[in-house]
Amino acid sequence: MAEETPRRRGRSGGGASRRAERTAVKIETAKYIERNIPNYEVLSEEALVVIETNAETVLAEIGVNFVDNPAALQRWRDAGAEIDGERVRIPRGLARKLISTAPSEFTQHARNPEKSVVIGGKNLVCAPVYGPPFVRDAEGGRRYATIADFEKFVKLAYMSKWLHHSGGTVCEPTDIPVNKRHLDMLLAHMTLSDKPFMGSVTDPSRAQDSVEMCEILFGKEFVQNNTVMTSLININSPMTFDDVMMGALEVYAKNNQACIISPFIVGGAMAPVSVAGTLTQVLAEVMAGIAYSQLVRPGAPVIFGAFVSSIDMNSGAPTFGTPEASLVTYGAGQLARRLGLPFRSSGSFCGSKLPDAQAAYETANSLNMGLLSGVNFMLHSCGWLEGGLVASFEKFVMDADQLGTLHGMAKGVPMEEEDQAMDAIREVGPGGHYLGCAHTQANFKTAFWKSEVFDYKPFETWDEEGARDTTALATERVAHLIAHYKAPDLDPEIHAALKAYVADKKASMSDAFG
Repeated sequence: MAEETPRRRGRSGGGASRRAERTAVKIETAKYIERNIPNYEVLSEEALVVIETNAETVLAEIGVNFVDNPAALQRWRDAGAEIDGERVRIPRGLARKLISTAPSEFTQHARNPEKSVVIGGKNLVCAPVYGPPFVRDAEGGRRYATIADFEKFVKLAYMSKWLHHSGGTVCEPTDIPVNKRHLDMLLAHMTLSDKPFMGSVTDPSRAQDSVEMCEILFGKEFVQNNTVMTSLININSPMTFDDVMMGALEVYAKNNQACIISPFIVGGAMAPVSVAGTLTQVLAEVMAGIAYSQLVRPGAPVIFGAFVSSIDMNSGAPTFGTPEASLVTYGAGQLARRLGLPFRSSGSFCGSKLPDAQAAYETANSLNMGLLSGVNFMLHSCGWLEGGLVASFEKFVMDADQLGTLHGMAKGVPMEEEDQAMDAIREVGPGGHYLGCAHTQANFKTAFWKSEVFDYKPFETWDEEGARDTTALATERVAHLIAHYKAPDLDPEIHAALKAYVADKKASMSDAFG
């Protein structure tokens, strides 16, 4: 018996070490996804030509509206478009010619150079949910978002391995005046994370603030020569470009910063009910928006955006994860690639009120669609709930965890000698097992993707630990990540300059909540 104690102690120590390794928080960010699998394409060459021809007809004969923006109308007039009031009719071929100066891919620089991302080509960059006024968690339920909630999401994004980007308005901090909250959001992205982030688009002056804060963070010359922000410019579908969004686009394009030109489509409401009709309108709107960015500054980085959902014809509510939205997204990816542009679409879309089975099904459909359709920038890749009205803390970590499966799928099937495993097959032979063979021992730690949220324990263990469902496990995961959060290093002088800029800007204006 005397010899048994140290052996037991040794096994226990090894188990404790392994448990510590499993539960330790490593602040690690996976490189953006580089696809080694083909894109899924649903449109034939003939269908693509028909849609492209119809989109040119929309631009030339029906036209698009540029509202309350005389400078934009003049730019179009000088370029050769026909102007009728605020209606712009773009001759066939003009938009395509202007688009030709936009880059097919670009680098968005992070303040940590190791976390910079390349947007375009075969790459996929994942960014969090954007825009919800409400948040939800297991403890507080559904409520209006605050700046504390926003900062918590930025921390979670920074701690999440499979997220490559900090995002933008991860939720709307409604406890801060509308005209000032962009300053606090940008400060959070710049100081609480070192991943790439997005700028403000709710007013041209706020876009300019975003540029100036980046000049403090990166240096003025660096900002003018490099892209450090990607920002979302929504088109008011059908075919209307308002002065606020276009004003923000003008600021970013002038300063060499990237914009996602994205129609906001709910099929049957803002676009036709048919897939081909929706694709025609999406292409026409995107071409007009991207062409305009190149009128402002040839070579300005842009992304072909397509936010698409269908509609429940009984309630009028948007629906997600549907076959029709998938077909539009697959087709839009093909159209973007034919224009030689990076593509934005997809996300953790769902209409569910809770992070439940409906949310999981719809989100899985949407995420897989994004991978296979060739998306290069996936906004809303985690945290989306209730049709985008809610940012959920539990769903954020559940979705961020599942992004790891996209990384695994995108690798495809490696065929190196080690991957062929012929030595293992020879070693085991008929009737054996692979658990102890040399190939398994050499590769088991990296062979399979493993969730950081899901439970794979036997029933008895799971039951003894409280029979927790996925939401409960996600709640625990959120708490674990936040408890172990540590802000990335930032030069104290830069940090102080950013805080001073925010304080001065806030002091220069009265609060506005409308």
